[in-house]
Amino acid sequence: MRAAVLAAVGTIAIVERAVPEPGPAEVLVKVGAVGVCGSDVHYYEHGRIGGHVVEQPLVLGHEASGVVIGRGANARRHPVGQRVSLEPGVPDFTCVQCRAGRYNLCPNMRFFGTPPIDGAFCEYVVLHEEFAHPVPDSLTDEAAALLEPLSVGVWACRKARVSAGDRVLVNGAGPIGLVAAQTALAFGASEVVITDVNPRRLKLAVALGCTQAIDVGAIALGDTGFEPNVLVECSGNPTAIGAAVRTVARAGRVVLVGMGGDDIPLPLPYIQDHELELTGTFRYANTWPTAIDLAASGRVDLDRLVTGRFALDEVSAALTCGRVDRDSIKPIVVPGT
Repeated sequence: MRAAVLAAVGTIAIVERAVPEPGPAEVLVKVGAVGVCGSDVHYYEHGRIGGHVVEQPLVLGHEASGVVIGRGANARRHPVGQRVSLEPGVPDFTCVQCRAGRYNLCPNMRFFGTPPIDGAFCEYVVLHEEFAHPVPDSLTDEAAALLEPLSVGVWACRKARVSAGDRVLVNGAGPIGLVAAQTALAFGASEVVITDVNPRRLKLAVALGCTQAIDVGAIALGDTGFEPNVLVECSGNPTAIGAAVRTVARAGRVVLVGMGGDDIPLPLPYIQDHELELTGTFRYANTWPTAIDLAASGRVDLDRLVTGRFALDEVSAALTCGRVDRDSIKPIVVPGT
């Protein structure tokens, strides 16, 4: 098979590799579509994210869908020909976190596109059958791939306990902000206000159902008068985070999703005086059934996020399109083209 390999910082090479053999509980999947994530771009540009360092050639890509074309000896969940969305992290099933149901916090997680585990910018992958989720034919391959970022939004809204009547502020209208906003609406929020500095993203947010879209490059968030009881922070921008936290109502809930710098200044007196709950998020756990239902029912539109399609030998262009096109939202790699 062909695989797009990160051979060095800023260098993608198309190489020939053997088609992987599925293990006893694994399925072999022909990859249909793969979304490009900001973490893929970061590895491409810097060769590392925190303590995760690329030390050998690595296949990036973890937002993937495809079709089962083979099964390991003990794999029984999916027939050959089943279309699936791939949950890209497989835990060890035995650690304290896994046994407590928090498998996203498993210290031995093997996650696509995170060194040294290869990802899905290739023609075929293998994955534990429990993490290949059947999808209905009403979902496109691209939407099935984007169930992964939707799962981030689902997890964030669960952590924030979004429910009927909540007033939600989503800070940042990138791909995660846009799916988090749609998820909050689907969970029953009465108001969902989103912020950004990109007019195209703000326009799309309104088209996707947001109550209001605020250009924080033109108006200070604090001057809008909106007082959310839930903040889903997806920008990762230190200045924007502080400004958004200062709008949250007393006893409100703040969920930090966006990855900013190692140290983010927070308005601690405001958090204490208002008794805000503040938590981080790390990926997701047990989110795919909900994500599939949201997308299949039309309550979340994933296809509207797609702004470009690239062949396998165009992975470098897919990874850099956000740098050259500020209106890019979600590039998709289609390995079969």
